[in-house]
Amino acid sequence: MKCPFCGQQNRDRVLETRTHNDGAAIKRRRECEACGRRFSTLEEIEEMQLFVIKSSNRRDPFDRNKIIHGMQLAATGRHISQEALEEAASEIERMLYNRLQKEVTSREIGEMVMARLKAMDQVAYVRFASVYRQFEDATQFREIVNMLRRNTTPKTNSSN
Repeated sequence: MKCPFCGQQNRDRVLETRTHNDGAAIKRRRECEACGRRFSTLEEIEEMQLFVIKSSNRRDPFDRNKIIHGMQLAATGRHISQEALEEAASEIERMLYNRLQKEVTSREIGEMVMARLKAMDQVAYVRFASVYRQFEDATQFREIVNMLRRNTTPKTNSSN
């Protein structure tokens, strides 16, 4: 730490430490051992900025609201709560930041969204996939529905 008064480096001691902004920052009261003056510092966590690489190679800042919006459109008229969509978006965001990489492709995000929607509601999944993968004809819809049928095991009646 550099004293703002005399410019000495690393010659201070901490007198008092308090949390600030509901624990998002730490405020410290310091005293310079060289000149004896007191000063305060505010330490905040610096969040990593995540960028999304689009198919056009354009880089945009990550925005979790875009994930939520896309999922809301896919889930329109379905019985999926807003809380479930928010939770899925938060989980995706957490996973992306935990990778500690500064960039992610829109393709990776799209695949993560599809995986969450597939687990929540197959109709919402097909809707999202049709836009995300840019379906151009009914054959592509048929293929994805057939894939869902193959992956869904029918429930058997255990009383027989």
